[in-house]
Amino acid sequence: MLTVHHLNNSRSQRVLWLLEELGAEYEIVRHERDKQTMLAPPSLKAVHPLGKSPVIVDGGLTLAETGPIMEYILDKYGEGRLTPAKGDADYWPYRYWMHYAEGSAMPPLVMKLVMTQIPKRAPFFMKPFANAILGKAQKAFVDPQLVRHADYWEAAVQDTGWFAGEAMTAADIMMSFPVEAGAQRAGYDSRPALKDFLKRIHARPAYKAALEKGGPYAYA
Repeated sequence: MLTVHHLNNSRSQRVLWLLEELGAEYEIVRHERDKQTMLAPPSLKAVHPLGKSPVIVDGGLTLAETGPIMEYILDKYGEGRLTPAKGDADYWPYRYWMHYAEGSAMPPLVMKLVMTQIPKRAPFFMKPFANAILGKAQKAFVDPQLVRHADYWEAAVQDTGWFAGEAMTAADIMMSFPVEAGAQRAGYDSRPALKDFLKRIHARPAYKAALEKGGPYAYA
């Protein structure tokens, strides 16, 4: 049986959601972040040298990185579901969003998180300097990037409600984590299509089932 090594509050939640949408059988090995550092525990390094999640084990295969894992699961269990047919007009947009989610969307979100956390963890006497320096960097570079990406997502989903075509695909599952994180870091008060996207995916039974199995989930 396929095993998902799942880390709390991480991108591996999307893997659980995909498996629930497909009705595939799997088991979960849960790993908990260090409460002080918020880093993954050493137990994950015993599964994969990088010590990060998600990681799946299926027979003799150990596979890391969300994108390849999603493609592997879709190839093995999807039976054509959640993927536009090759040659369909939505096929290459679908492939684009599958790669964009990690390649372009996540880096500025991660930078925002890191720049927000560093001052909190700095020695008391260094906090004012850290806040001043990183605050300027956020305003000059990171925040404008987040606004640009969020506006891009809003335009992408406002016609059909989905990122690649008239129906939900695995690209929407891949994009869920950036969109959820962006809601915390960029805000969607002026982006009704994204707010509606989140409302609809959070209402899906498979999303709820994955959340129950994966445990508490925060993406802030």
